[in-house]
Amino acid sequence: MTRRLAEVAKKVGVSEATVSRVLNGKPGVSDATRQAVLTALDVLGYERPTQLRGERARLVGLVLPELQNPIFPAFAEVIGGALAQLGLTPVLCTQTKGGVSEADYVELLLQQQVSGVVFAGGLYAQADAPHDHYRLLAERNIPVVLVNAAIEHLGFPAVSCDDTVAVEQAWRHLASLGHERIGLLLGPRDHVPSARKLAAARAVAGDLPEEFVARAIFSLEGGHAAASRLIDRGVTGLICASDPLALGAVRAARRKGLDVPGRVSVVGYDDSAFMNCTEPPLTTVRQPIEAMGRAAVELLNAGIAGTAVPAEELLFEPELVVRGSTGQAPRD
Repeated sequence: MTRRLAEVAKKVGVSEATVSRVLNGKPGVSDATRQAVLTALDVLGYERPTQLRGERARLVGLVLPELQNPIFPAFAEVIGGALAQLGLTPVLCTQTKGGVSEADYVELLLQQQVSGVVFAGGLYAQADAPHDHYRLLAERNIPVVLVNAAIEHLGFPAVSCDDTVAVEQAWRHLASLGHERIGLLLGPRDHVPSARKLAAARAVAGDLPEEFVARAIFSLEGGHAAASRLIDRGVTGLICASDPLALGAVRAARRKGLDVPGRVSVVGYDDSAFMNCTEPPLTTVRQPIEAMGRAAVELLNAGIAGTAVPAEELLFEPELVVRGSTGQAPRD
């Protein structure tokens, strides 16, 4: 019993006495703390006391497009932890190619009578993708929060990293190193964050040749193929819309026998796990994952509590992290 109290207390971040009060049904504990203790019992594999077994933890869907890009597990860890602290149980829904779709997951979550849903990197960011499942959630009055830029008129609050500031930081960094032929490696044309990055690049560059813009699927292989085309067109500095795209760009340069950063400089986006361990370590624009994830959960919890949450976008400031993949522009 003492070990169980200690483990649950550590998981939730409260005293053992508080855990004991919850397990014994004593007053003087907030509802959020009480729910967090019960959720911790479930997560740690302990049985709830008999008098508490009839209570079901409140479920929240956490829908991600993939787990291969390290940015999504990072968001899942922050969001899942923040939900658990509020007594909410995250249900992780990860899409796979040819598997369960985002719309299918929404149907499953509705069947489970979820209290709310957080989407990160979903179809809401693509103008040409199907969006009926979002409207279904709105019709059912299910609180929803989106992480990162979305198409207009969905009517949900969003938490985003400022794509405009991210590109301005990366562009000015490369320009300060003497790069004049700077290219942009983005996602699909209908991808809202990529469109914002392109608009920002055009604004800061004044004149950005179309041949210095390439698009790819968000993967290392996509980055390799697109970056190879940009390098062939004479680009010496590359700003990429994700870290996997940037790693693909580094590989493309090396396959051509070009040194990074001696001949080609590469900037990523996200600062996901292990980007400081690559060779060379990746210069990238860091998303404030912790702050964004916690803000998303606060907005969702307010909606679950019945508070009217405006369908606005909170923009968070990114931070350029300079490492070894960028250097002075080649002189010839």
